[in-house]
Amino acid sequence: MHIVSVNTARAEARLINGREVLTGIGKRARSGPVACTTLGLEGDEQADLSVHGGLAKAVYAYPQVHYAFWRTVRAQARAGGWDDPLLPPGAMGENLTLAGVTERELWVGDRLCFDSGTVLAVSEPRFPCFKFNAAMGFAKAAKLMVESGYCGAYLAVIEPGTLHAGEAFTLRPGPHEVGLLELFRARTAGKSF
Repeated sequence: MHIVSVNTARAEARLINGREVLTGIGKRARSGPVACTTLGLEGDEQADLSVHGGLAKAVYAYPQVHYAFWRTVRAQARAGGWDDPLLPPGAMGENLTLAGVTERELWVGDRLCFDSGTVLAVSEPRFPCFKFNAAMGFAKAAKLMVESGYCGAYLAVIEPGTLHAGEAFTLRPGPHEVGLLELFRARTAGKSF
């Protein structure tokens, strides 16, 4: 298991459904070590702190393996989105693009222990919104995230430090009381996206 890419963005105004909206979803890869504090990565911003950021959602991680799915559905929808059609790391709005782990293996309370000494704890799944539809370039993107369960994980920072692309980590199990995917399914059941 390792970090494929560390991604950050400053919040900026984007035109969504005919109105200007502030968003930090357009993350870009960073090179070298990036400081990770209790409130997230240095150089990263969230536009709506009621749903992103804070102590429990300081860092957002997304499995690299899901990118193939999103490239395929975007091609089928003939979507362009805001970013490169190839969907570079960070296009899902994630701070960490990860290899070797998916939502199915994660439980709330699990810890990702990085070689640098930084420790992050799984806190909850990410829930999609209208900004995700705009970023992906088609109206059913949020619905597909819900149907697929490809939501990624919010992480709390337990031990601050630095993170960099290529860095290995181990998964230290938490209490295994609530699975990340189970929580995502429970909170999205019956809602329209």
